[in-house]
Amino acid sequence: MPAKPAPIKKSAKKAAAKEEKPAEPVPETVPAEVPPVPETVPTEAAAVEAPAEEAAAEPAPAAEAPAPEAAAPAEAAPVEEPPKPPTPPPPAVPASAPQNLSLDDINDTSVTLKWRSPENIGSGLDGYIVEYCKEGSAEWVAANTELTTSNRFVISGLTTGDLLNIRVVAMNAGGRSEPVALPQPVPVREIMDRPKIRMPRALRSRHVKHVGEKINLVIPFCGKPKPVISWTKDGQPLDTKKINIRNSDKDSILFIRKAERDDSGSYEMTVKIDSFEDKATLIIQIVALPGPPASVKLVDSWGFNAALEWTSPKDNGNTEITGYTIQKADKKTGDWFTVLEHFHRLNATVTDLVMGNVYTFRVFAENKVGKSETAAVTKAAAHIQKTGIVYKPPEYKEHDFSEAPKFTALLNDRAATVGYNTKLLCAVRGSPKPKIEWLKNQMLIGDDPKYRQINNQGVCSLEIRKPSSFDGGVYTCRAKNSLGEATVACRLEVKQVTIQEEKVK
Repeated sequence: MPAKPAPIKKSAKKAAAKEEKPAEPVPETVPAEVPPVPETVPTEAAAVEAPAEEAAAEPAPAAEAPAPEAAAPAEAAPVEEPPKPPTPPPPAVPASAPQNLSLDDINDTSVTLKWRSPENIGSGLDGYIVEYCKEGSAEWVAANTELTTSNRFVISGLTTGDLLNIRVVAMNAGGRSEPVALPQPVPVREIMDRPKIRMPRALRSRHVKHVGEKINLVIPFCGKPKPVISWTKDGQPLDTKKINIRNSDKDSILFIRKAERDDSGSYEMTVKIDSFEDKATLIIQIVALPGPPASVKLVDSWGFNAALEWTSPKDNGNTEITGYTIQKADKKTGDWFTVLEHFHRLNATVTDLVMGNVYTFRVFAENKVGKSETAAVTKAAAHIQKTGIVYKPPEYKEHDFSEAPKFTALLNDRAATVGYNTKLLCAVRGSPKPKIEWLKNQMLIGDDPKYRQINNQGVCSLEIRKPSSFDGGVYTCRAKNSLGEATVACRLEVKQVTIQEEKVK
């Protein structure tokens, strides 16, 4: 029976898989005399191409064609597809340049560098190469024989006084990255004392000055050799026509003869020795009086009150507004009087206004410097209207003071001495004013010159001038008016002076 051609192998992997599997039993229909796979097939492609070439070059003779019974198993075997070519690996990509290369330390024989890893590592990162080149030479020398994976490297064995340009390159399978170099050549020398700014505690916070004041700030520093000092304001060089800088070996002085608003800002001082530097920031704020409120208006007035509203000033004096002062003025006098001080809101109600007056109001703005020089005045005036109140005095019932005469003080009995004046007294009231009459022994005295009759504010008196023994008796005082009359009486005794009494006198 003629030999069958060897089956086409799909791929090496499948062939290996088939070799690992245990041999399967050969079906009974397969002839026992199948020749083995030729050993001359070295690869999968050769295994695929060899049968094809043999089939094309040497077609099988008709006499050797297999019998129909023997060809049946070959037709039942699966036909395997040719293998696909393998995908080539992607090309290697170099990393981007290292970042932020800076000088970390320096002495008379070595330089210490530090940097940050590349932003894009490409196909990976194997390490870094540090290279240096003497100033004036074009030959770059690698400082490390093997790649370093650290982001810090010390270049040692240098010659004091050399001026070196230094760069760092990142390495990976894609090759060298773009180098990152120090901006300036580095002199190989010993730094005795690194630069350091010693900012005074009072200047670490905001430094506030008024417009027109003098600014004289002393900022000490240290460093050896003498560092290079530079100043900037808001990132720009200083205007030396307005701001003076005086530097010494130990301090730097910022001097402004007369401060202005535009001198406010952030000042930065830098002290530098070679690649070492120190920076300090100083914030200066120049403040002034604020402007007046942008507007003020009279919202409403009722009774003895007026409501006001105003807006914040456009110019706050370069500092915050701390309050407002509200004043009022009567149009009759025009004098301004303060109603509210240090008031924080933007609206207020003024009370206790005088009825019938017309008022104008104004508002001042305040900050830490003081009160604004001008004020915002209301255009409209507040008219405090008079109310229709008519004074009606209370009605009192008229009291009737009419009264019949009545003695409030009675006559008292008296004893008089011959030849010595004596007086009788009593008091009476009544309305209308009563008429007073004096009687002696029920006889009207009348206008007898021996007697003197006085009536003063209801006090009645009868004076008897140099009475004699015949003037003794009963004296009566009678008071009468239209409502009636009243009487009061007393006894008067006139004694004779004896001889013994005369001798005693």
